[in-house]
Amino acid sequence: MILEKDFLFRRYNKELAGKLPAFDCGDEDLNAFFQEDAFNYDAQLLGRSYCFLSALEGDIAAVFTLSNSAIRVAELPNNAKRKLVKLIPWVKQGRNYPAVLIGRLGVSQKYCNKKIGSQIIDFIKAWFLSDHNKTGCRFIVVDAYNKKDVLHFYSNDNNNFSFLFKEECQEKMYNSIPADEALKTRQMYFDLAALL
Repeated sequence: MILEKDFLFRRYNKELAGKLPAFDCGDEDLNAFFQEDAFNYDAQLLGRSYCFLSALEGDIAAVFTLSNSAIRVAELPNNAKRKLVKLIPWVKQGRNYPAVLIGRLGVSQKYCNKKIGSQIIDFIKAWFLSDHNKTGCRFIVVDAYNKKDVLHFYSNDNNNFSFLFKEECQEKMYNSIPADEALKTRQMYFDLAALL
């Protein structure tokens, strides 16, 4: 794994970001988040950001933000609810299942096409299964940009995430988005129990 031998894991904060060249993942929205909003999220305890630094060059290869979340099963359409509920033993079935949200994830353009994004997903999976995790966490969730390449990155072909809603129209209804409006993100999840 390239991350383990060539990169250093650090908490991403304003001081660290100020010492290094500006992070650029090629997406203006993500760049703006990591240049300003990430620090506000951290200060308000809404999300914590982390990064991998190149051990050789000292620049930021990738940044991601995590926060607590949940899958609210009781509010899902029946087909989505059945899909998730069958994963949980009957005695433990509830209205909500604990999750960690990957709020943002960006890989520097300089380090693209090295599978660093997938390695970060694997790192997060292992982290939340380790003894260092202080809370219960059954799922990893993401609101992935509704773009073919992003959905492919998270999908079963790559990182084994599944869509929470089979159809976009169901997701629009669940999120009160008008039918004629574009769906900007798709809710996806990964069941950590699959790795046990």
